[in-house]
Amino acid sequence: MCLAFLAGTLAFSDIEANAKSVQVVPAGNRSKVQPAIPNGSHLRTNAQKTSFDKKYEKVRDLLQKDKRLMAKIKQAADAYGIEPIHMIGAIVGEHTYNINVFDYLQTYYTKAAIYSGMDIKFAYDGEDIDVFLKRPQFEACDESKGSYEVWSCRQAVWKDKFQGKTVDGKTFPKDRFSKVFFQPMYAGQTFGLGQISPLTALKLTDLVHEKSGLPKLDETHAAGVYNAIMKPDISLAFMAAMIRRAIDDYKTIAGVDISQNPGITATLYNIGDTDIHAEELRVKMKRSGGVVWPRENYYGWLVNDKAEELAEILDDPSDRDKKRIRQADAR
Repeated sequence: MCLAFLAGTLAFSDIEANAKSVQVVPAGNRSKVQPAIPNGSHLRTNAQKTSFDKKYEKVRDLLQKDKRLMAKIKQAADAYGIEPIHMIGAIVGEHTYNINVFDYLQTYYTKAAIYSGMDIKFAYDGEDIDVFLKRPQFEACDESKGSYEVWSCRQAVWKDKFQGKTVDGKTFPKDRFSKVFFQPMYAGQTFGLGQISPLTALKLTDLVHEKSGLPKLDETHAAGVYNAIMKPDISLAFMAAMIRRAIDDYKTIAGVDISQNPGITATLYNIGDTDIHAEELRVKMKRSGGVVWPRENYYGWLVNDKAEELAEILDDPSDRDKKRIRQADAR
């Protein structure tokens, strides 16, 4: 069994107990002041001669004005059974801290077309990803079911067996799997409206195929992966799937419902690996013998701090009706 798939390591009795005693995480921040913002975010913002406040206001205003985009966000959220505020929070966090400008929607369509037409591969030092994954170290991952489990397993094998090591005479960088193999054009960056990495898209492709009917992504077709994370119509589905996965992981693994706290889902959107973090929370709660609430990072803290203001962007009668229906179904 792959170590990366931590949910699978839980005893059935633990999962059953969590399902019966799910605790709802309260709205709002647990921290009174915003946690420290990484230096990289400061450097990017300073280089543009702007501020976090100005960047936040810009993305907020653009979201409010772009009715076409807002309609797409609501549609994607509805398909995955989440509140659109979670998607708004993720977009606001990314465009406030992780990238310098908010492109208009049409610009993302144009970029997607450019990327999809390029002859690019996922590879490292002349070794294509499909060849690399045939190494014996990855054999156990073939037993995993589903794209999320398979790619999480491969990610764990990379970290344990290859990262910073010399294997069969080849030295591999001491860096993340996603950066080494999955960003051949701009190493270390995420892409598109939701700033999604190619590896994250590959993890979520089964869920997106199931919920949105989109074709499954293939690691041997890098241009298709880039098109998916760059084109808004498709990337919004991956954003929603990422948030859905976070909510489900925390409910199933840790026994907490984070669906009422967009700052927590934004935090998890920012840091990724939601199954791993949910397992860490479960262990903390088991050791403490009581409920331990997940805490927001700097990115999620902003989303919760501005939650009422962001909710106004979404406030219309039809949204309120859908929210009441979803809450009734959850009960």
